[in-house]
Formats: sequence, structure tokens, C-alpha cells
Amino acid sequence: MRAIRLEKPKHFEHIDIAEPNSPGPGQCLVRTHRMGICGTDYGGYLGKMPFFKYPRIPGHELGVEVLEIGEDVTNVTVGDHCSVEPYLNCGECYACRKGNVNCCADAKTIGVMIDGGLCERLLVRADKLHKSEELTFEQLALVETLGIGCHATDRGAPKKGDHVMIIGAGPIGLATLEFTRLTGAKITMMDMVEPRLDFCKATYGVDHTVVFRGDGSELEQIIDITSGDKYAIVTDATGNHHSMANALNYVAQTGTLVFVGITTENVSFPHPPMHKPEMTIKASRNALPSDFARIIGLIEDGTIDTKPWITHRTNFDDMIGEFETYTKPESGVIKAIVQVS
Repeated sequence: MRAIRLEKPKHFEHIDIAEPNSPGPGQCLVRTHRMGICGTDYGGYLGKMPFFKYPRIPGHELGVEVLEIGEDVTNVTVGDHCSVEPYLNCGECYACRKGNVNCCADAKTIGVMIDGGLCERLLVRADKLHKSEELTFEQLALVETLGIGCHATDRGAPKKGDHVMIIGAGPIGLATLEFTRLTGAKITMMDMVEPRLDFCKATYGVDHTVVFRGDGSELEQIIDITSGDKYAIVTDATGNHHSMANALNYVAQTGTLVFVGITTENVSFPHPPMHKPEMTIKASRNALPSDFARIIGLIEDGTIDTKPWITHRTNFDDMIGEFETYTKPESGVIKAIVQVS
């Protein structure tokens, strides 16, 4: 069976692997039709993703078809089209007992800690499959990315009328924007790449955009936008440790800073800028099962339009040659989708 494996940073290989076994109890055999390339995949490729282990078959944003089901599987049947919730949790640790299965102490994310969906067929736990009778495989592959933004928005918990800043207009920042806009908050997007901000204005009609130049001019613009208050919620989706440390400067008194991007570097800042405004700092990891069901419904009813998301497509044979270009901002990539089979 064909697969693509990341042997080490910046080195993919086409390989042949054994066919999966027949599904056991609670498992399904699925065919990967589409795989979304995620920031985690870019981080793994560049050697900057702390949870990524090599060698690894990547792929956790997946649109799949159920081929065979094991015993005791009742939520899906053969032929169903599904999105995959790739976070395999233990069900027994403190987080799982609380219902926070997204941050299980022994979490193993498909395509990151264990081999993923950049292959023709794989076994998946049935409870991690979320079906839709309406969505395409490409749309199903987008659900996981949107889930990251959904959960990050919930972590910040913006309310109608709140000033909210999202730093980083890549896929995770845009996913956070998708759900923040549903709250009625006043949104400012910040990025270093102006075309990304132009996309946010043209596609989502965001209230404000700020180009980060690093010369302090952005803070003057922020004070003007918020009438001196700064932001009730700031979500940093860059995964850049300099940006993450600097984000404290944009948070209002008693405001909240959410880190959804991940870095291998230390994030450091002076204590007073955090302590003086009695700021709350939160991390946001993965998404919850309920997020997947919610997102599928929002795409089905047209609340979320996925058309602007997919800017690049490639196929299984060409992906290795094209992947490097997707890591460069000048490519204009928002979401690249791989046709696996």
C-alpha cells in the first residue's frame, strides 16, 4: 500500500507499507480521500513542531470513507463519509475524566505521535469518526482545522461588542476568526503579510486590520481602534515566540491572552505587564468532539463557507515536490489539500 513518510525534517519519501489488519472491536477501516496540510505538518517538515516524532506518516486533517467496521460499531456504517477527530485519548486520566479529552495526559494525535492518513487506507477508532451525508471529502478534511479555531475561541470566550485581536492570519488564525465573528465581537486581525489581511477584509469584512512592522506603530493604531482600552481577548495563532511574548502589550486590563500556536522556543516576558492588568493567560490545545459535530452542521447550513479556504490542491504523486513551496508566505497558500485516492 502506498504512503508518504517524513523521514526527518525536510525529507519526505514515497514508501510501501503493509495493508492494515481487519478492524477489531470499536475500529473501522477507512480510505483516505483527502488530506489537508496543516501548520503542524509544516512544523514537522521544518523541524519546529515539539510533538512531532520521526519518521512519521503525517496526515490528521482527513476526509475519509468507511470501508469496513468492527464489532460494536454503531455510529457509522460502510460507505459513510467522515471527518476524523485525530486525538486519541486514554479515557482514564484527570483530563479525560473531566471531559477534556482534547488534552489527555497520554494523547496520541494521528499523524503526529503515531502514523497518520497520508496513505491509502488506515484503521481508526470508530468513536473518532464524524459523518456527514452532505459534505465533500475536501470539506470533511477542513473540519479539524476549523475545530482548532472553534476551541481557541471558546477558550477566550468573547462576548458581543468585545474588542478581540487575532494575531496571525494563517489557517489557525482564520479558523479562530470564523468562530469569533459568530459571537458579535469587534475583530482586529494582525499579520506581517498584507495580502493575508486583504483576504480577511475582502472575505470576512473584519472591522480592522493591523500590519505588524515591529516599530511600535501598531500599538498606536491599536489604541486608536479600541479608544485606549486595548483588547478584551488576544489570541496568538502565530507559533512565533517573539510574537507570543509581544502579545501581552495588546491585552486590556483584566483581559485574556490565548496561545493557540505552538513553538519549541521559550516564551519569556517581564512579569509586570502581565501582573499589572491582572491578565489571564491560557493555552488552547486541539478541539473537543462536540466541536466536530457543530462545525459539520455549520458548513452544512451555510454558516461557514469553505470555498475561500482551499487555495492550493495537489495529488499524491506530486505532493513531495510541491510541499516546500507551501511553507513560503509568498505562495499565498491558505489551505492546501492532497488528493490521496
